[in-house]
Amino acid sequence: MSLASVFNIAGMGMSAQSTRLNTISSNIANAETVSSSIDQTYRARHPVFATVYQSAQEGDRGSLFADQDNAGVGVQVLGVVEDQSSLMPRYEPNHPAADAGGYVYYPNVNVVEEMADMISASRAFQTNTEMMNTAKQMMQRVLTLGQ
Repeated sequence: MSLASVFNIAGMGMSAQSTRLNTISSNIANAETVSSSIDQTYRARHPVFATVYQSAQEGDRGSLFADQDNAGVGVQVLGVVEDQSSLMPRYEPNHPAADAGGYVYYPNVNVVEEMADMISASRAFQTNTEMMNTAKQMMQRVLTLGQ
């Protein structure tokens, strides 16, 4: 693994955390939306990440240690899934969106958990940025060694 691959790894991490932040912001924006039907109510969404391995990226090079040299070289977003936990029905018969029984359905978004996830995602994004800056400084110092 070269120093230049740090930029690819950190870039993949930043892209994944950006997807995570976008999903979190969508969840928070829809936290108080209501519906008169369970099927039409917004459900929280969460991204699914997977490790990208070196052997998957470069292919098998015929090494004797190929099965042991399976280092992670990044992350990819496999998709965004909806949370299947139960929605929150509330009895509000005077609400304009109430169903025939007087219930409205609120999303299964926990704003406190979403805020904690947002802090975690922004810190991970910041860490990847710092990794890129450190790698850039190291490469610049290597270039000045010959002077």
